[in-house]
Amino acid sequence: METIEVSFPGGKRIDAKVGDFTIQTDQPTRYGGKASAAAPFELFLASLATCAGIFAWNFCETRNISSDGLALKMECIDDEKLKMIGETRFYLTLPVDFPEKYRDGIIRAMEQCTVKRHMQQPPRFSVELVSLNGSAC
Repeated sequence: METIEVSFPGGKRIDAKVGDFTIQTDQPTRYGGKASAAAPFELFLASLATCAGIFAWNFCETRNISSDGLALKMECIDDEKLKMIGETRFYLTLPVDFPEKYRDGIIRAMEQCTVKRHMQQPPRFSVELVSLNGSAC
C-alpha cells in the first residue's frame, strides 16, 4: 500500500509527497490560486493520458518498433447536464513504419491502462479524523 503525504505550503497550494517526489498543485486564479502549478484535477487527467501513453510506448518497445513519431493527444468532452466530463477520446499518432498487423493490438494495450481500469472499477473511499497527537477522534 502506498501512502501519500499531503502538505499545505500556503495559499491554495497543496503538495503531495509520493515516494521520493513532491508533486505541487495550485488552483487557477479564478478559484483564488496563483496558477503556479497544475490543479489537482488537471493532474488526474494527465495521469490518465500518460498512463495510456506508457502502455502504447511499452507495446512498441516490446516488439522492437521504433517510437519515433509516436504521439498521443487526449480530448475531454464535457457533459453539460452533469457538469462533468462525459467522454474522453484518445488520438494516437503511430510511427510512419508502424506495422498494420499491430494496429488493434496497440489499442488493446492502451485499454489496459491502470488509471482507466481504476476509474471503471473505483475503490471505496473513506475519511477518518485524526487529532494532532495522531490518535483517532
